[in-house]
Amino acid sequence: MVVLNKIYTRTGDKGETALGDMTRVPKFDPRVEAYGTVDELNSVVGVARLHASGEVDQQLATIQNDLFDLGADLCRPDMSKDDEAGYPVLRMVESQVDRLEAEIDAMIAQLEPLRSFILPAGTTLAAHLHHCRTVARRAERLAVHLAAVDDANPAAVKYLNRLSDWFFAAARIANDQGKADVLWIPGANR
Repeated sequence: MVVLNKIYTRTGDKGETALGDMTRVPKFDPRVEAYGTVDELNSVVGVARLHASGEVDQQLATIQNDLFDLGADLCRPDMSKDDEAGYPVLRMVESQVDRLEAEIDAMIAQLEPLRSFILPAGTTLAAHLHHCRTVARRAERLAVHLAAVDDANPAAVKYLNRLSDWFFAAARIANDQGKADVLWIPGANR
């Protein structure tokens, strides 16, 4: 259990922060960029939830919890030392990816196939879900970069890839099962 009785610590005043293993790195470190963007995504999902209800709201709540797991995963470097931590290190697992895939498949089954690209618009919920999708894509790019320069859990990277697909499918569902999608008209304003 986390107990926060003081919000500011002053330990980051010189541009550094502590990772999950307590090593200090600059706040622009690729690992901090990756988990910081996951935190931003979680906030954007929270805004989307203001416009969601029922099953979609419950799925978004699950995703928010997953995103905290993902942040914990990304903030801890050197997966080879997980066994030395003295406590169970939280890492993303394939079953979280599998759940997203099952939910995506269920949503896609309700939709007509796309015959055009769509604009990130439509209902308020759909627009927010498209925003979530773009932030998820940025988080994925940063996690891929992290994996290239250091290490990152492959399940974490895969989760972010599926998550942006989840947001895309959910946005179409929020647009009256795709009937209210706003189609892109190439060159319409030439």
